[in-house]
Amino acid sequence: MVDNFVIIGGGLAAGKAAEALRKHGHSGPLTIIGDESERPYIRPPLSKGYLLGTENRDSIFVHPSDWYRENNVELRLGTHARSVDTRARSVELHDGTHVPYAKLLLATGASPRRLTIPGSELDSVLYLRRVGDSERLKSAFQAGAKVVVVGAGWIGLETAAAARIAGAEVTVLQHSDLPLLKVLGREAAEVFAALHTDHGVNLLPNVELDSITGNQGRVSGVQLADGRHLAADTVVVGIGITPNVRLAGEAGLKVQNGIVTDEHLQTSVAHIYAAGDVANAYHPLYGRHLRVEHWFNALYQPEIAALSMLGGHASYVRQPYFYTDQYDLAMEYTGYAEPGGYDRVVFRGAPSKRQFVAFWMAGRRVVAGMSVNVWDVIDPIRSLISSGSDVDDTLLADPDIPLDQLASGSTEIR
Repeated sequence: MVDNFVIIGGGLAAGKAAEALRKHGHSGPLTIIGDESERPYIRPPLSKGYLLGTENRDSIFVHPSDWYRENNVELRLGTHARSVDTRARSVELHDGTHVPYAKLLLATGASPRRLTIPGSELDSVLYLRRVGDSERLKSAFQAGAKVVVVGAGWIGLETAAAARIAGAEVTVLQHSDLPLLKVLGREAAEVFAALHTDHGVNLLPNVELDSITGNQGRVSGVQLADGRHLAADTVVVGIGITPNVRLAGEAGLKVQNGIVTDEHLQTSVAHIYAAGDVANAYHPLYGRHLRVEHWFNALYQPEIAALSMLGGHASYVRQPYFYTDQYDLAMEYTGYAEPGGYDRVVFRGAPSKRQFVAFWMAGRRVVAGMSVNVWDVIDPIRSLISSGSDVDDTLLADPDIPLDQLASGSTEIR
């Protein structure tokens, strides 16, 4: 088993890494160790189509069940990896057995941040990360049910939309005065606030949660710090995720906001790589490390990790990307615009009609872009970002100038 390649994780990154390793020529033993009973699956549908009931269960899996057998990939599911011995190059499992590795990929993902206030242990305080979580939410989202969502990020808003579509009464608690304010800035955040308000969601800004109240072990409501009490049958918590770095940290790998890697997804310890939500990878385009909590990295980083594990020198250079579907709004976002990293947002189209493109600008450069109910513009936006070219705001805002012309440096209207 000295040529055994081992992947720890059960999500999209693990499944795609196994696929890439086989595609690029690894013919030796290949083992996936996952602590869930399900074979590797994709997480975005858990807050989107699968939660809404528009996608069936089979659609969430990375590969059909027989793919692993046909490709000679050993699945060790429902198995907890206890530790990694980097000198012996071996993974110890929860039952004391050891799995040797020639190369190891850590695709351990992340876990939801948990509430620690009184009442947070009550039944019907729900989180969303695994397929069983999505199924519990689906059962709870019923017509007339009172649902309180704690957190106004992507998971909070997507679950709020699913609950409203099911006919539940929904209240969203947010720390700031607008949902997604830190992520998108005020102008774009106002679009999502209006979207949910128009669909009957009660958005409560600038609130602090004091406790969760209950009756006979089940949720009955939430108590706010300002004294208000909101009745609730279900409380959904979406306050962010924490990368699963315990294995890496205890094994002596460099850990800082995730497992630190270079652009080849190589960690600080030889023969060990990381990909997906857990990887804080150096990004050549931005000249810094980025840990991106979206499926796009889990989809594309494994190919680079696999090539690196096989002795190649490929680099991960894709721009961050994510998408969301809420009610009748479909959005795509690419690039990287951290707070303080841009000075304005330029709009093309009408935000009030929820059909527009937005550009985050640093000086005259586009650093990120978002399309809302506008199609086939993400590739030109990527080109604008990667080129680093100066672009005039008036040209960006003019819907008569195709974006691909701006991306190519031409403003001539054909």
